[in-house]
Amino acid sequence: MALRLLHQDEHISVYFDYANDWLYADWTGDQSGESVRAGCGRMLELLRQEQCHKVLNDNRRVTSMWLDASEWGGKEWFPAMTEAGLQYFAWIYSPNVYSRLSTDLTLEHTTRPVVLTFDNPETAASWLRQM
Repeated sequence: MALRLLHQDEHISVYFDYANDWLYADWTGDQSGESVRAGCGRMLELLRQEQCHKVLNDNRRVTSMWLDASEWGGKEWFPAMTEAGLQYFAWIYSPNVYSRLSTDLTLEHTTRPVVLTFDNPETAASWLRQM
């Protein structure tokens, strides 16, 4: 991967992947509504900055539930991301069952962009490349 680090804090690292022309977001550790909103806000800024249309969102290292941000993510953040140009979003599940539940609840509130969930990062990247 040809990655350039765009943002890093204790909850998320966001990279631009030159080889694939997408944002790669690597979330880490316990997440809260506040950390999710902050990280998502940064992703929105960076999507606009890089003018790309795809995101590979990696939750494999997320260790907690973040239900208090799920409705906001689906009803406010995804529409804002779509307006900024996002078309395809590959979401790699956390192995943590509560984090997975938070992801699924977010997607219940999401109509656009096209979002698919994956357990395997290679499958997620492969799907995103084909879009």
